[in-house]
Amino acid sequence: MNKFMEWLQETIMPPMEKVGNNKYLVSIRNGLVLTLPAIISGSIFLILGNIPITAWTNFIKPYSNMIGVAVSGSFGIISLLAVIGIGYELAKALDVDPISGAGLSTVAFIITSFNDKFKLDTDNFSSSGLFTAIITAFVSVLIMRFFVSHNIVIRLPNGVPQAVSNSFVSLLPGFVILLLFWVIRMPLHININLVIESIFHPLLFAMNSLPGILVYTLLVSLLWVCGIHGDMTLEGIADPIFLQFLAANGTAWAKHQPLPYVTSSGFSSLLVNVGGTGATITLVALMLFSKSRTYRDLGKVAFPSALFEINEPVIFGFPIVMNPVVMIPFILVPLILATGSYILITIGWMNAPVVMVPWTMPPIIGPMMATGWDWRAGVWSAIELLIAGAMYYPFFKVAEKNMLRDELADAKNKVE
Repeated sequence: MNKFMEWLQETIMPPMEKVGNNKYLVSIRNGLVLTLPAIISGSIFLILGNIPITAWTNFIKPYSNMIGVAVSGSFGIISLLAVIGIGYELAKALDVDPISGAGLSTVAFIITSFNDKFKLDTDNFSSSGLFTAIITAFVSVLIMRFFVSHNIVIRLPNGVPQAVSNSFVSLLPGFVILLLFWVIRMPLHININLVIESIFHPLLFAMNSLPGILVYTLLVSLLWVCGIHGDMTLEGIADPIFLQFLAANGTAWAKHQPLPYVTSSGFSSLLVNVGGTGATITLVALMLFSKSRTYRDLGKVAFPSALFEINEPVIFGFPIVMNPVVMIPFILVPLILATGSYILITIGWMNAPVVMVPWTMPPIIGPMMATGWDWRAGVWSAIELLIAGAMYYPFFKVAEKNMLRDELADAKNKVE
């Protein structure tokens, strides 16, 4: 076990830490936050329009088109919001004017969304244009930084208001960005959205497969046991994919069509990480009834946050980090729950997530809401808690035995 931990620390962790701190991935992660209010708000309307109760369905039917406007006005502009947020965050990270970075990135993205008939195709504003939004933001901000760092800009006197001065600084790079994407899209007739989509298609396919989601789940757990926030580290890579899946599922669900993706946003956070990454709420429950006073006290402190999927108190307090005893179930439990959830959704025994639900929603309730109030998701979530608890139990008893021995030794030392 010691050799395995050394291998993790020396081989896996250094590149993963670099990934987690990469400016570009962090800008994606932070930039996508701008999409969350729209997605969550749109999800509320999506739920209201699809509550599976006959009386409600009949009542809401005359207003379904009105509700669809709210859904389209939120889910339908995910990529547009993303390019604004990512352009802003990356510009800030690269020390250029964030507002200008967001604005020029948006211009570039909109240019790519025109079709061959010179009409703006707003379909690309939805989840299908998410990767295009990322690429256009990156290219636009890097061009802007090149001009600013080489002082190829128009600078106004110091007395001019900062906002006006920044707009003139962005003038030359803005023209070059506009020219570049216009040449690619119009004279060269290159559909940038289709090109980027074809490049990222293998990644989309992989993340919606069982092996792909298991690799992702394993990486998250391995990072956590080494003290690195696994979910946050991989957000910049995974979130654009999972959000794209969720938007497509939400649209299909609203139209009563088959759901195209299994691992949409909410699959990992609510159907796998039940009560926090590693389903640690079950470990907290075991601590509440422990013979060890230390574990009982920690369980009381950790339970309220664990109920809302926040498990840092138990991960660093138990601890799970670098703990060879409980790291085994901490890694295995999510893999088992991910496999079970994937199979149940694939065979049609449970809906995939179709609406955005905050990851802090408690077990049972959160999965039901995310799957469009599918009661089967709530039942499965309860079963997951039992599976996780059963797997943690023998390892917890070993840890408890060691803790009781240490507590007894401490008590003897105090007496002496």
